[in-house]
This record gives sequence, C-alpha cells and structure tokens, in this order.
Amino acid sequence: MYQLLYFLQLALSIYSWALIIYILMSWFPGARESSFGEMLGRICEPYLEIFRRFIPPLGMIDISPIVAIIVLSLARTGLVSFFQMFLL
Repeated sequence: MYQLLYFLQLALSIYSWALIIYILMSWFPGARESSFGEMLGRICEPYLEIFRRFIPPLGMIDISPIVAIIVLSLARTGLVSFFQMFLL
C-alpha cells in the first residue's frame, strides 16, 4: 500500500513539474513549437483547459495555470492524508 502511495505522489509531483516547465516555456519564443514543447502540450493542455473554461485571463496574464497547480498540490496533500488515515 505504501508503494501505491509513493507512486501516486511521485506521479503528481512529476506532473506538477511538467506543468511548471510548460508554463515557463511560454516565455521563450518558439519553445512550445519544439517537439518537447508539443509533447508537453499534449500532456498538460487537457488539464489546463478545465481551468481556462472557468477562469478568464486578466488582460495579458493567464492565472489559470497557477490555480491548476494549487489544485494539484491540494489533491496530492488530500491523497496523502486519506491514505495515512487508513494505513495508520
């Protein structure tokens, strides 16, 4: 059971870092059009689109990725708490 918890935590951490890298790639011209950027786009965009539907951009600033990362972090914390409650 601990291995499952560790794997889920690791997967959520890797996905969080993938989101951060994908967001930072928007600061560099042409970075998202590279093969690595397109691969990250296929992984990250479906999750980010959920938040973009509900959170409109504020001028030139899109805050939906920040909210998406916070929700992912809260999910990871809740998941750990849930498993600890049943494992202890």
